[in-house]
Amino acid sequence: MLDFEDLGRMVDTLDNNDAQPNNARETGRREELIVFAVIAAFVWPVIAVGVVGGYGFLVWMSQLILGPPGPPGT
Repeated sequence: MLDFEDLGRMVDTLDNNDAQPNNARETGRREELIVFAVIAAFVWPVIAVGVVGGYGFLVWMSQLILGPPGPPGT
């Protein structure tokens, strides 16, 4: 079972890992911004086009097999 001493040691460990020089933080922030820009500008649009295109293909194929939507012809 986790007690308060273990929790205190974990918090101390987390605080020690946070002690980085300023230039390392700036580099990390810059890299994070570049990664975000790449994801926002390239990855998510490709995923969005793939999802919409896949849904359209699914509807198209289902209509080829099941027929067009609407009431059956008389």
